[in-house]
Amino acid sequence: MKALDRLNAMLETLGARHRRRVLAPRRGLDFASNDYLGLAESAVLRKAAQQALDRGVPLGSGGSRLLRGNHPEHEALEAEAAAFFGSEAALFMGGGFQANQAIFSTLPAAGDLILYDDLVHASAHEGMRTSRADTRSFAHNDVADARRALADWQAAGGAGQVWIAVESVYSMEGDIAPLTALSDLAVKYDAVLVVDEAHATGVFGSNGKGLAHGLKAEVLTLHTCGKGLGVSGGLICGAQVMIDALINRARPFIFATAPSPFNAALVRAVIEHLNTDTSRIEAAAARIAHAHNVARQAGVPEDLLNSQIIPVILGDEARTMQMAATLQAQGFDIRGIRPPTVPRGTSRLRVSITGNVSDADISALFDAVSQHQSEAA
Repeated sequence: MKALDRLNAMLETLGARHRRRVLAPRRGLDFASNDYLGLAESAVLRKAAQQALDRGVPLGSGGSRLLRGNHPEHEALEAEAAAFFGSEAALFMGGGFQANQAIFSTLPAAGDLILYDDLVHASAHEGMRTSRADTRSFAHNDVADARRALADWQAAGGAGQVWIAVESVYSMEGDIAPLTALSDLAVKYDAVLVVDEAHATGVFGSNGKGLAHGLKAEVLTLHTCGKGLGVSGGLICGAQVMIDALINRARPFIFATAPSPFNAALVRAVIEHLNTDTSRIEAAAARIAHAHNVARQAGVPEDLLNSQIIPVILGDEARTMQMAATLQAQGFDIRGIRPPTVPRGTSRLRVSITGNVSDADISALFDAVSQHQSEAA
C-alpha cells in the first residue's frame, strides 16, 4: 500500500539521520520531567485521589462539557482556580496544547494582530496556524523589537485588536520574560497580554501563582496542570467574556470529551495545598539555588541560570546526544535536545530541577557534566 510505504520511507529516513523518536521507560534520577514540586507521586495526590473516590467522583466524563460531560467538579475547580490565580473566570481544558489551540484559533479575529515571541510553544503556533488574525514575531524577550513590529503593522494599516503572546518561563531556555515591560507595552497599545505560565505555575509567584499575577495589562493566562501541579490538564484564566467566548466558539473545547471529573478533583486538591502550604515551593527554590551554584562551578554561563530549567548548550548534535546517552548510563535521566526543537547550532542538555532529586543528586550530575566537558576539550 502506497501510504504505508511512504510512512515506512519517512521513518527510515529519520532513522538514518538519527532522528527517529521512540518511547522509552523511565530510568535513573529525574532530571527530565516537569514535576518541579515532586507532586506527581506524592502523598498529597494519593490522599486526594482516595477522598475523591470515597465521595463518588466519576473517573470519566462521558461526553463534551456542552453535552452531558459537565460536572460539579469542573465548575468547582474553575471557580477555585479563578480565585487562586486572580482572574474573573477560568476554563478547564484537557491539556495545555489544546488550551493554546483554543486561545489563538478563537479569540483573535480577522484584522487583529497576534504579536508573538520567537520562542513561544508549538501549541501557540498551532493555534495561530488556524487563526484569521495577522501574525508577526519579535526577537526573544526583546520588548523594543516587539514595539517596532507592532508599529510596523500599524503603519501598514493594521488597526485591529493586538494580542501579545509570550511565556513567563521558557521551556528550553529557562529564562524569564520581561513581563512588566510587556505589560506596559500592552497598556500603551490597548493590547491583551497572553501569558503561558506552563513552567512558572507552582514554582514562581506568591503560593506558586505564576509571574503574571498582578500585571496592569488585560491579561489572559494559561496554567498547565501537568508540570508543577503534578496532574494533567490546562486552566485558561481571564476575563469572563473571554472564557464565555471560548465556551461558545473554541472548537478544541466544544468538540472534545471533557476532562475527567476525577482529574479536576485532583487539581482542586493541589491548588488547595499550595494555598495553605508553601513548603514544596520553598524547597523547590532552595533546590534551584543549589543547582545554579553547582552549575556555575561546572562552567554554565551566568545568563543561562534563571529558573529550574538549566540549558547546557553544547552546539553539536552528535556530541549532545552522546553526552546524554553517557549520563543516562551513569544513572541520570537527562535528555539531549536538538533541532528542530531548538535553533540549529544550539543543541543542548535540558537539565530540569525536579522535586524528585536531592541536592546531592544535583551536585553529582553537574560533577559528571563537568568531567565530560573536560574530557571533550
